[in-house]
Amino acid sequence: MTNLKIMASRHSAFYSPMICTIAGGFLEKEGLTGEYYVVPAGGSSGMEVAAGRMDVAQAAVSASWAPLDQGKSAPFAHFAQINRYDGFFVAARESDSSFTWDKLLMGKFLHVHGGQPEAMLRYAAYKKDLDLSDVDDIDSLGGDEMMTQWRSGHGDYFHEQGAFPQQLEYEGQGHIVASVGEVIGPVAFSSLVCRWDWLDTDDAKRFSAAYGSSRRWVNTTDPAEVARAQAGYFPDMAESAIAKAVKAYQKMGTWSGDITIERDLYETALDVFQHSNLVESRHPYDEVVAPPPER
Repeated sequence: MTNLKIMASRHSAFYSPMICTIAGGFLEKEGLTGEYYVVPAGGSSGMEVAAGRMDVAQAAVSASWAPLDQGKSAPFAHFAQINRYDGFFVAARESDSSFTWDKLLMGKFLHVHGGQPEAMLRYAAYKKDLDLSDVDDIDSLGGDEMMTQWRSGHGDYFHEQGAFPQQLEYEGQGHIVASVGEVIGPVAFSSLVCRWDWLDTDDAKRFSAAYGSSRRWVNTTDPAEVARAQAGYFPDMAESAIAKAVKAYQKMGTWSGDITIERDLYETALDVFQHSNLVESRHPYDEVVAPPPER
């Protein structure tokens, strides 16, 4: 069996289709095995692929725009969609069934800064008539660091992907009050990338088939079963918190449809980045995206 090296740029249940490609046994059904890595701080999962150190990685179409802005070619191909919605939630210290986005002005907002997470959050706030620059914010890289900050009493509102907010609810330390994805709507949020020359290989075709099966399974299977399959990848989280995140993503339509990166969702991602002046021009879809490899 060929062993593939697969890298995440963010490690969370939001990427269940990719994780379960390995954890759910879908690679083995296609004659492959896989090793899972998380990119080191300050690194780039896409560039690890471009350098040949990884075979497949989780990235975002936006990761190719900076090289294109510099007049270079896209260093890797985006060949499959993972998530077609932003997967970040907003949580509060107290339950608030009447939450409105302007309430973020009333406290300190612990949110992920920089790159796509902030660009999407800023765009969602804009759609809710709020300028994120007016919020009293606390910087964070997210993930475990943000959980430590929150548990130490920093912030009145919290912004992260599932299942971090769901874990806070499980612990009785937070309450989900909003979804960034629900505000923005469908968008090309995250994708799988590989080297351009890998697309035509048999391994790429086998991986694509395995991933497609995993994504369909994750989208339609009981969330508790999905959580159980990947629980070993999240030793610090309750299975019920993972299941709750999976259920929310299924309901939102995060993993619906096939694995092709949709052209209109790509254009929406450009809208988001242009709003924050993070891309210089509307780079053509075909310079960034390739069709999923098929047998």
